[in-house]
Amino acid sequence: MRKLLRFVLLAPLFCSAQEGVNFEHNQSWQQVQAKAKAAHKYIFMDCYTTWCGPCRYMSSTIFPQKVVADVMNEKFINVKVQLDTTGNDNAEVKSWYQTGHDLSKQYNVRAYPTYLIFDENGKIVHRFVGSSQTGEEFVSKLSTALDPEKQYYTLLDKYKAGNKDTAFIRKLALIAQDAYEKKQASELADAYLATQQNLYTKDNLDFIISFTETSKDKGFDMLLHNGDKVDAVMGKKVSNGIVQNIIMREDVYPVIFPRNITPKDFPEPDWAKLQNDVAKKYPAQAKEVISYAQVSFYVYKKDWDKFGPAVVSYMKDYGSNASPEQLNDFAWNVFLNCSDMACVEQALAWSKRSIDNNEEPAFMDTYANILYKMGKKDEAIEWETKAMNAETTADKSTYEQTLNKMKNGEKTWN
Repeated sequence: MRKLLRFVLLAPLFCSAQEGVNFEHNQSWQQVQAKAKAAHKYIFMDCYTTWCGPCRYMSSTIFPQKVVADVMNEKFINVKVQLDTTGNDNAEVKSWYQTGHDLSKQYNVRAYPTYLIFDENGKIVHRFVGSSQTGEEFVSKLSTALDPEKQYYTLLDKYKAGNKDTAFIRKLALIAQDAYEKKQASELADAYLATQQNLYTKDNLDFIISFTETSKDKGFDMLLHNGDKVDAVMGKKVSNGIVQNIIMREDVYPVIFPRNITPKDFPEPDWAKLQNDVAKKYPAQAKEVISYAQVSFYVYKKDWDKFGPAVVSYMKDYGSNASPEQLNDFAWNVFLNCSDMACVEQALAWSKRSIDNNEEPAFMDTYANILYKMGKKDEAIEWETKAMNAETTADKSTYEQTLNKMKNGEKTWN
């Protein structure tokens, strides 16, 4: 009886070990291709690295799920390929070193995880990049990978064979962008835009903006020099926001956030020199960019004594440009970290702007907390109740805890 009981107890563990995606082991690339051909299945290749957090998340959380495994085990021969090398690599990983290097170079794998999809004959048909938060989300991506009308490489072959239909090129450019094929996506985007007589339509500007990530992209000059025309279609300050984000990434952040230094040890930048340097390229944007950079710098450094004056100065000069998200971020950091009640009072006004015509629960929570810090308990409880009732995610319990603290007269900040 004890032996039988032991078997019964172990049986669920045995079954659990069999769940999840079946990845091939101790098989060469040639053997994987042969197995796919014999089974008339696609090949799913997970290109990962040992240091990649999203890769680990997929392996530990998504691939074990039944909803994912049911599709992958039925439709694909699955294989993992490690694209970095470590001292802990076993014989199986080492046997794929050369193949992994060759495939990475051939298919321009530069982000992780990248998933390469091959047909049963070993011909590349699709790729997609990045982790998924849920199994259902990943299954949706797998469905796209199985659809010849959506497969990146399948459609690219049609383009190279002569399909130059305008709508087709636009569609392919967006697919290439999702596939993290930036050079090909840019070329396709340029090919599409060359067919357009009027670039200043809502559809075309949406398209252009989605392909404008650096100052070298063609859309950048449009946004920089013809911002009024763009904003007339897309909305107030749209062009300015995109241009400034690119300037920050390319010309400011590399200077104020040096690599290999922890934020608390960041040296104080020479703000005047940096503003002069930026002004040489972007005279109209330099002052505002540096003002915002100071706010960002002190937040990262957690220098709250300097953050308060910096954010107040920025909001005084450029607050009309702030988005609801920025208003909420500024207000929340003031609430948590600033003891100057005059600054807190200004943050209340910013927070109020963030919820005007936009009752986002997180923004209402910020507004309620600032009211509470200012001693306006009844109003604070009213707004925190609104935030809690409007929230549908796990944050609802957090708002409930905050509400209870307010009712009990406890501090809601450190």
